[in-house]
Amino acid sequence: MRFELGGGKAIELARGDITAESTDAIVNAANSSLMGGGGVDGAIHRAGGPAILDECKAIVAKQGYLEDGQVVATTGGRLKARYVLHTSGPVYEDGTFGEAETLASCYRESIRLADRMGLKTLAFPSISTGTYGYPVHLAAPVAVAALAEAMNGVENVTLARFILFDDLTFAAYRDAAKAFAEDSR
Repeated sequence: MRFELGGGKAIELARGDITAESTDAIVNAANSSLMGGGGVDGAIHRAGGPAILDECKAIVAKQGYLEDGQVVATTGGRLKARYVLHTSGPVYEDGTFGEAETLASCYRESIRLADRMGLKTLAFPSISTGTYGYPVHLAAPVAVAALAEAMNGVENVTLARFILFDDLTFAAYRDAAKAFAEDSR
């Protein structure tokens, strides 16, 4: 499913495995330690191999843990994607602790970093909706809006793909993208 943003830019939604994406970069729903973990984070580290973890360790040694909503880049290791952009999303409490703004920042900052790196295509998972507990029906509209907003403000990035693991998550993002497209008219 594809949604045109204008200016040759688009957002796509697909079911699948983000580690198989051949975009310029994939985004990792990382934890702040950047040391790998479960879910998407663990899958990316396993598929990409030790080069990703080695670079993550160097980043943490230099700057400390990753703040929620921020992003750093490493090699893609053995992945088809050349780079992995690691971002740490919010742990969902009840929606009153700035979770939506932090989640939006994950998407915006990933697009901005990719643009500064000269990248054109990115693949995103559904950040924070696994072990961090963000309800997918609340996260999807935030993610879609933040991504569209960020893409309109950059020069290089032309395609952002949401690669969603299951039917429930895909449906939530599909509905959010359709609502965003209708509201943008």
